[in-house]
Amino acid sequence: MIDLAPPCEGCRCATGAGPVQPAGTPFAAIVAHGQPGDPGALQPELEALAEKVQALMPGWTVRGATLACRRSLSALAGVQLIFPQFMADGWFVRSETPRRLAEAGVEGAQLIAPLGLDPEMPVIGAKAARDAARAARIDPAGATLVVVGHGSKGSRASANSTRAFAEALPGGAGFAHVTTAFIEEAPFLSDVVPQGPAVCLPFFATNGGHTIEDIPQGWHGHGPITPPIGTIGDIPRLIAAALQKAATTAEVAGG
Repeated sequence: MIDLAPPCEGCRCATGAGPVQPAGTPFAAIVAHGQPGDPGALQPELEALAEKVQALMPGWTVRGATLACRRSLSALAGVQLIFPQFMADGWFVRSETPRRLAEAGVEGAQLIAPLGLDPEMPVIGAKAARDAARAARIDPAGATLVVVGHGSKGSRASANSTRAFAEALPGGAGFAHVTTAFIEEAPFLSDVVPQGPAVCLPFFATNGGHTIEDIPQGWHGHGPITPPIGTIGDIPRLIAAALQKAATTAEVAGG
């Protein structure tokens, strides 16, 4: 029986028992930041994502957890591979995630490269942007694509990852112009005024306050907004492939 952390106030972890991992199966987890002020908000999204990934990986156990919900982390005892559902390889991935896992009693897991650094991301993002333009009857060849990232006043990791993604979009995703903006550093999304038609592509891993409130407010209705790239339909396949690749070079039980 896993000794789970106390339930978070208002989180669905308060009503569910800890998941049971079948003995001898490869065990992986997808870990995202979550919302500290509302730990239950993103847990269903991570669990649903994990179920989709597990369906693509017969014989594996795949769970979803957030740093905001210590109970969800405690339920990962014995996990072998961690897929960081983050957009940059910064402090949260390198330092805070390992610390939170250790604090929850989870040790020995291998963290692989985060979502935002996967080389398939620009292809997925380009398709999402073109689909949004097409749905709005916008010709990308005469429009601007604005890739919006989180940004930070204290670290360059988020901005660097966002810009690298934007620069790697194949053929600029077919748009006349591609630019970047941020929520928490300049150039701020709220200051962007596209010349002509435009599409906004949130370079975010999950749904949350930034994608639900800050981006629509800061975008000022300049054009369509795609779903956060980390929630797009091709992401489960990408995660499954990344875990399978990591398992070939790691000592993963049953892999």
